[in-house]
Amino acid sequence: MGVETDASQVWLVTGANRGFGRAIAEAALDAGHRVVATVRDTAAGSLEGGSTGGRLLVEQLDVRDRAGASRVVSAAVERFGRLDVVVNNAGFGLVGAVEEVSEAEARDIVDTDLFGALWLTQAALPVMREQGSGHIVQISTTGAVGTMPTLGLYNAAKWALEGFTEALAAEVRALGIRVTIVEPGGLDTAWATGNMRFSEPLAAYDTQRTELFGSPDVPWPWVAEAATAGGTAPAAAAAELLRFVADPDDRLRVLIGDDAPSQVQAALDTRLTDYRRDPRFTL
Repeated sequence: MGVETDASQVWLVTGANRGFGRAIAEAALDAGHRVVATVRDTAAGSLEGGSTGGRLLVEQLDVRDRAGASRVVSAAVERFGRLDVVVNNAGFGLVGAVEEVSEAEARDIVDTDLFGALWLTQAALPVMREQGSGHIVQISTTGAVGTMPTLGLYNAAKWALEGFTEALAAEVRALGIRVTIVEPGGLDTAWATGNMRFSEPLAAYDTQRTELFGSPDVPWPWVAEAATAGGTAPAAAAAELLRFVADPDDRLRVLIGDDAPSQVQAALDTRLTDYRRDPRFTL
C-alpha cells in the first residue's frame, strides 16, 4: 500500500473498519501517508498487514469516550511524531419519527455523531497549534443542509456538527489550521444497513413510512440496501477527498458525490422560499 514520500502526512481516521472511513484510510495509505485508523472493536480486517511498511497504526476507540480520544491522539504523535489530518468519520444513522425516538437513542446519536467529533477535534487542536499546521475534516452529510422525515435526530446531530465546525474554522484559521466540512450525497456503503438503527415504530406514522420507503415495517433491509445502490463508490469518494486535502482550496464546505449538489440545491431552495415570504428579504 503506497510508498512514504517527503510529502507524507499523518492521518487519523475514525470509523475506519468499513465503508467510507475504511476507503479514506486505504486511500491515504496508497498515497504514501501514515495512518492512524480507529475502530470501535479490534476487528480491523485487511487494514492490518505488513504491506503498509509500518505506516499503519490501528487503535480501538469508542468516539464517545473523551479520554479515549486524547489517548489515540497521543498514540499517533508518539508513533509518528506529528498529526496532520484528522478525519472525523465515525457515526451512524437513526430512522425514527421525532415522536418515536427514545431518550437513549437520542442521547446515543448525539454522543456519537456530534460529541465524538468534538472530543477528537479538541484532542487534536493542541498538537496542531504547536505545529502551526493541521487539517480537521468533518464528515457531515447533505442532510445537514435540509432534512428528511424520520431522520430528524440524525439531521440534528449533523446540523450541530456543522454549527460548531463553522465557528471553529474562524477561530483557528490564524493558527495555521484548516477546517473542512464534507457533505457527501449517496454513497454505496453499508451506512443504510449495518450502520443504521431503527426506533420502535408508532402506527400513526405507518402511512408516511410507506410513502417514503414502500413499507410501514422497520427495519426494512431490502429498502435500505436499495437506498445506497448506485451511489458513489467509497473508493471514488475517498479519492475525491484526498485530492481536496492536497489542494490549497480553502472552502469550508465540500460536496462529494454526483447527487450531492442537487440535494443541497433542493434544500436551499426550500429554505429560500420561506425567507422570501418576508418582504424585507431581498436575496
